[in-house]
Amino acid sequence: MTDASVSDDTAPRSRRGGGRAARMAARAAPLPENMRPVRPGMEGGAYKPLSDADMDRIHATALRALEEVGFADAPDSGVEILTRAGAVQGDDGRIRIPRALVEDMLAVAARDITLHGQDPRRDLRPGGRRVHFGTAGAAVFVYDPEARENREPTVRDLYDSARIADALDNIHFFQRTLTPRDTVDPRDMDLNTLYACVSGTTKHVGTSFTLAGHAALGLEMLHMVAGSEAAWRDRPFVSNSNCFVVPPMKFATESCLVMETLVRGGMPILLLSAGQAGATAPAPLAGAVVQAVAECLAGMVYVNAMKPGHPAIFGTWPFVSDLRTGAMSGGSPEQGLLTAACGQMARYYDLPGGSACAMSDSKEMDMQAGYERGMANVMAGLSGLNMVYESVGMHASLLSHCLEALLVDNDVIGACLRCVRGIEVDDDTMALATMKEVCLGGPGHYLGAGQTLDLMQTEYVYPTIGDRSSPKEWLENGKPDLIENAIGRKNALLDEHFPAHISDEVDRAIRARFDIHMPREAMRPAA
Repeated sequence: MTDASVSDDTAPRSRRGGGRAARMAARAAPLPENMRPVRPGMEGGAYKPLSDADMDRIHATALRALEEVGFADAPDSGVEILTRAGAVQGDDGRIRIPRALVEDMLAVAARDITLHGQDPRRDLRPGGRRVHFGTAGAAVFVYDPEARENREPTVRDLYDSARIADALDNIHFFQRTLTPRDTVDPRDMDLNTLYACVSGTTKHVGTSFTLAGHAALGLEMLHMVAGSEAAWRDRPFVSNSNCFVVPPMKFATESCLVMETLVRGGMPILLLSAGQAGATAPAPLAGAVVQAVAECLAGMVYVNAMKPGHPAIFGTWPFVSDLRTGAMSGGSPEQGLLTAACGQMARYYDLPGGSACAMSDSKEMDMQAGYERGMANVMAGLSGLNMVYESVGMHASLLSHCLEALLVDNDVIGACLRCVRGIEVDDDTMALATMKEVCLGGPGHYLGAGQTLDLMQTEYVYPTIGDRSSPKEWLENGKPDLIENAIGRKNALLDEHFPAHISDEVDRAIRARFDIHMPREAMRPAA
């Protein structure tokens, strides 16, 4: 429309409306991955709760713990693996690891690893200061914000959680969020959990197995999904979240056997040490970090003594106790500090690192959940932690998972990633030329400047669930509610988003081989 086609009194309004509509259309159009204001693998590292001298002291003390305290309860196979490499089993049965052995194993440990997705576009490269946010938790309840109550989760709930995460840009990987309660047998639970995760998303998946035999069956299923064992080994798209230690300083015998099975099977391992400060780890935050580092160094020795260079994540996951009650406090500020410190220690060793934070103590999607989640996640991201687990959707200190919260937390993570990205300073971004254009004979504001319009999508992030309308617009729009908005978006997404990357033929073969509880019909849109 030209100026000549409208009357003088309507032209300014039309230009403003047309410009606003154009900006809204531009904002709605998807950007290429490399132009997005936030994306997986942005580099953090600006926040450092530990000094270089602090990290040196933590490292030295962890080495002393490995040599002087050691580990109980290694399985016979683990004793053989570790002692053959140079560890020593004392008369008390504990395995002690000399610092020279730690140094040898760190020298051969994998640094540049890839956590594959079933879709190669969703591959992740943890390491350095590259930051990724994702799920985890294995909650025993799913929270329903409409009923405001918890209920026992099903395999379908886990599949739905995976589908939601699959559709959200700021959730970069999916580790199981729920423990299905409609699977009584532990083997069925492990295999149905695996099936629900890998069928619900093409992002990298993390899961656990209770027994080594279940892990072997899981590998068999994954070979079927990948097309062959060779194809799986070439691109392993599932990692094992392995609690190989029972803090303090004991090996988890059965989990170690699971780990051995999966290392031989080509699966990346998250070496997970999850002591709770004041309960199963020392109460001082520094002591909790020391123990977690010592335990994960033992895990690195174990894995690399089996298979040098096998992909493994340095999974220091110290949690926090509320020392008034002894209960876990997932939303505490101390949790954010511990997680950030663990991010630093992984970089100290130049290892791919992962830790957990932002599992709110709140039971609902409320203000407490928001401030706890935002505070912890921004600390973790700014520290440069590679893999931030449990960062979305977790409530009641990991006891409960809320599907609707995934959508709200996708906004939270977007904001955190924007903080991680920081501020780029160069001749263009300092904007002197634009200042001259605007101030010296220009309109006196930057709203219509070319630079402003060019940067609208690439410099700024915008919430999808959160509301930025004015109070007047908010009233006119019927007072939109965050939780109601999230419920509506979740329902719409689950009605529409059905990943179909596993063919019907492969799915039938999996169902013929394994007892899959979720009907195939539940994995397609309603007729």
